[in-house]
Amino acid sequence: MKVSLSLEKSYSDDVSIMVDVLRASSTITIALDHFQQVIPVIDHENARALSKKLNAVLAGERRGATLNGFNAGNSPWEIQRFNGETLVLTTSNGTRIMEGMNSRVLIGCFNNAKAVARVAQKISLNHIEMVMAGVEGRFAIEDFLGAGFIMKYLPDDEMDEFARSAVLAVENPEKVDKSILNSRSGQRLKTLGFEKDIEFCLKRNISKNVPVFHQNVITSYQK
Repeated sequence: MKVSLSLEKSYSDDVSIMVDVLRASSTITIALDHFQQVIPVIDHENARALSKKLNAVLAGERRGATLNGFNAGNSPWEIQRFNGETLVLTTSNGTRIMEGMNSRVLIGCFNNAKAVARVAQKISLNHIEMVMAGVEGRFAIEDFLGAGFIMKYLPDDEMDEFARSAVLAVENPEKVDKSILNSRSGQRLKTLGFEKDIEFCLKRNISKNVPVFHQNVITSYQK
């Protein structure tokens, strides 16, 4: 089974795992404990209109900051305060990346690494691709390290060298946490007062939820 790692663009027609550690992947994973479905929307005004139409909870951010008039930001910590049938979510990077994937799309992070790796192996025919969301087209170390942690649970016999380097990079959990806390995204979120979110996003394997993106809706994988 081929295992590869890419930034933003997806090349697999089999299974892809979108990784946006700070914070979309974590928010979506935790939201599925409180909502039946999450609808990701790229444009924030479209998200606002859809939430009114569906009477749904509305969450989102731009450059980390919560959007005016939204119920919550792109925050796994905040989203636990809400419940309902549908969450409408708009984010700077993760929601945009998913629409460009042609494969079966799963969503992964530190919170559900073991679970998402297990499901990916179960449904993959030949190629599991890790897709780092990055930040506005740029490499983000937190997504590289999050992908590496997920790939610890995948076979490495046909892993490309980029993927293998990400696995090697997560051997020291303390250094991983420090690197993410001090990353460009981490510093921005701390400045905005979201340090609790960063700490939450670094929790390992606390969820068995495996979000699946299909026909513009995210639901939890069903066996």
